[in-house]
Amino acid sequence: MNQSDRQRVVVTGTGWVTPLGCEIESVWQALLAGQSAVGAISHFDASTYPTTFAAEVRDFDARQHMTRPDLHEHIGWSASFALAAANLAWKSAGLGATNSVDRERTGIYLGSGEGTLDFDNYAGTNINSWDPDSQSINATQWITTAHQRLDPHRETEQEANMALHHIALDLEVRGPAYNCLTACAASTQAIGEATDILRRGDADVMIAGGSHSMIHPLGITGFNRLTALSTHNENPTGASRPFNRNRDGFVIGEGAGIVILETLDHALKRGANILAELIGYGSSSDAFRVTDMHPDSRGAVAAMRGAITDAGIAPDEVNYISAHGTGTSENDSVETRAIRTLFGEHAPHIPISSIKSMTGHLIAAAGVVEFIVCVLAIRDRIIPPTINLDAPDPECDLDYVPNEARNADVRTALSNSFGFGGQNDTVVVCRFDD
Repeated sequence: MNQSDRQRVVVTGTGWVTPLGCEIESVWQALLAGQSAVGAISHFDASTYPTTFAAEVRDFDARQHMTRPDLHEHIGWSASFALAAANLAWKSAGLGATNSVDRERTGIYLGSGEGTLDFDNYAGTNINSWDPDSQSINATQWITTAHQRLDPHRETEQEANMALHHIALDLEVRGPAYNCLTACAASTQAIGEATDILRRGDADVMIAGGSHSMIHPLGITGFNRLTALSTHNENPTGASRPFNRNRDGFVIGEGAGIVILETLDHALKRGANILAELIGYGSSSDAFRVTDMHPDSRGAVAAMRGAITDAGIAPDEVNYISAHGTGTSENDSVETRAIRTLFGEHAPHIPISSIKSMTGHLIAAAGVVEFIVCVLAIRDRIIPPTINLDAPDPECDLDYVPNEARNADVRTALSNSFGFGGQNDTVVVCRFDD
């Protein structure tokens, strides 16, 4: 489809559930202030694990964000994040309980991970202990007792598409419905694919984003075994250190984010407050190793180039990049290399930051939360910092907005998400000009 023939897509609502809170403005101010959400794990006893900290969602009451709480008696933890974010975004878009949208022309595209496993019902197992000798959890005992202990409702809530179900049920939307699970790229992919649905004219409104929580024994065990997590237990708030030469892995977080996307015609017709315009989407695969980005950065370059081409802009029109910036040795250096490769002489002049330094890595939900940050940076003309960047890696030699927010006239922002398995997704959003 030619750019001139396709529908323009705009952002009219935002909502999130993050380790820093659920209210858009207070979380945004915390990010601008460089506030870390990382602390000791409280969801289970992690005292014997190599990593004892995470960025958890705390003091969260899902029922406060449900239109019909009676419909969600068995909702899982991750799905409850998504439902809350969706309701917050719905209200932010000025939709509320109104009938200003055709529910059959309103769809959902989520990038949501599997729900939290049913650990609570495995009483008597060693589920909350790390065995330093075997570095494994007693899986045999789980399996032996599972048929006796597993709650059937909890079983269904472990499915990745349950967040979609609860949102559709609560908001009574009956349009196109999709869920993808492409690891850390998932919610960015969901935003991009939802944009294409709107461009084709298959819907008027799309609820897009994602949710995830892997702060449970299996999640922490798995990432520790992959040596992907930071073990900076003596200083949790300083553990997420993207682009720092002393970085030792990512800090796991949890949460959700949702944006309301509409065709421009539909948004204007109902008098919506337009926050930004989504103009580009690119996707690629590294076709390399499961946990490693290709060292020549080919996948990341392809995704960013695809998004810029789709947007119909020149690379030097990008004036902020929300980096994937996990704080792992490989990711940060490869992403830097990709930006240098694509943007050339313009690369050192682009402010780049990673909010994962404050929120931790929200896995499948990371991309949408970072996309919302781009929208807010455009709105307020200010860029959040990358905190804990006091010893820059010589290989990471770009402008990462270290430690303090920066005023900047952000008109066009690019947001990167790169997932295990080599999935790469990039979106471009700009200030709306009618």
